[in-house]
Amino acid sequence: MRRLLALLGVLTLAGCGIQPSGVSDGGEAPTGLAAGPTLYFVDASQHLVAQPRMGGRLGTIADALALLMTGPGDSGNLHTEIASGGTTRFGVAINPDVIELTVPLTADDVTSLGMDQIVCTAVAVHIQSGGSRSMKVRLVFTLTTPESDRLRTCPLIS
Repeated sequence: MRRLLALLGVLTLAGCGIQPSGVSDGGEAPTGLAAGPTLYFVDASQHLVAQPRMGGRLGTIADALALLMTGPGDSGNLHTEIASGGTTRFGVAINPDVIELTVPLTADDVTSLGMDQIVCTAVAVHIQSGGSRSMKVRLVFTLTTPESDRLRTCPLIS
């Protein structure tokens, strides 16, 4: 009787139509929940430093950039290379390969390192939201400059 039951079990499983498959690549792993955005500031050695801001939610790229514009707060020796112009609202358009940011400043108000701060903050939030690490960023300043045509990447995120 045991043999008959075992044979019946094997035949049932063999006839279910499920075929074995190899290992498949599922892409990048999910990023999980973020307690807040990661902002990028500059340390005393003129290097970009990631600074997580715990706000209870990730928010949007525009939200993170508005926080970036308020400065590092009381974060020790961190500072920003972005002039404070009073306006913190960025325009954000996300295309398949490029995040286009309308910056509320002129290119003269932002150093090259400040541009990296903006780009890295935008890319970090994009990744934290489940987006691609290979996303490029275009900064469009209030006065048209050659800087507006350049596609940028974050030097710390690859």
